[in-house]
Amino acid sequence: MIDQNKCRCSGCEFRNVAFSTLNESEVETLCDYHREYSYSKGGIIHKEGDPIQEFKYLKSGLVKVFRQDAQGEEQIITITRPFEFVSNISVFSQDNYKYSVSAIEESVICSIKMEHIRTLVLHHGNFGLELMGKLSEISDKIILQTLDIRSRNLAGRVAYILLYFTKDIYKSMVFDLPVSRKEIADYISMSTANVIRTLSDFRKEKMINLYGKTVEVLDLDKLEMISSRG
Repeated sequence: MIDQNKCRCSGCEFRNVAFSTLNESEVETLCDYHREYSYSKGGIIHKEGDPIQEFKYLKSGLVKVFRQDAQGEEQIITITRPFEFVSNISVFSQDNYKYSVSAIEESVICSIKMEHIRTLVLHHGNFGLELMGKLSEISDKIILQTLDIRSRNLAGRVAYILLYFTKDIYKSMVFDLPVSRKEIADYISMSTANVIRTLSDFRKEKMINLYGKTVEVLDLDKLEMISSRG
């Protein structure tokens, strides 16, 4: 982790996501409570059980939100894109994080001290309403995505995840998978062997090409059909 400690709140794209109701002086004041951290792939942003002291959001990169079960196995909750809230679903209801967050690509996290966020919520009603709305959107996304995945069979789940990376994350028909086959299996609640076999089947059916971690989508329509049929 590298603390960059560069404040660019007044010109940051994230201002339009969560701080659009604040005036210029209020945005500038954020700099007194703001820090920016850079993480390499695999870097732990925080662990389950760590105290909640900062309000964090993802400025660039890609991260996974996960918990560990009683056997120490990962349970991936979601994969988060830039300008989505990294870990803030329970920041107003809990003292400690209920899940862990780690970088799956080179990532930059911006954080603001929770005491300042709470002060803004208490004294700035429009800001509080906007923030609660954004947190609700993220909660809805996680719940709906989990239900979408669980409603599908094995092939449908793997197709769903490939489409998620293709259309939502990278917006490209060619991309490097940011997670391992095992992590995909954890994400969709299937075995690693089944994921590997399904990817191989998709390749044989000329829906995708695989070059190590690089995926090339050849037949988007067929992937969408398999995903929708579940």
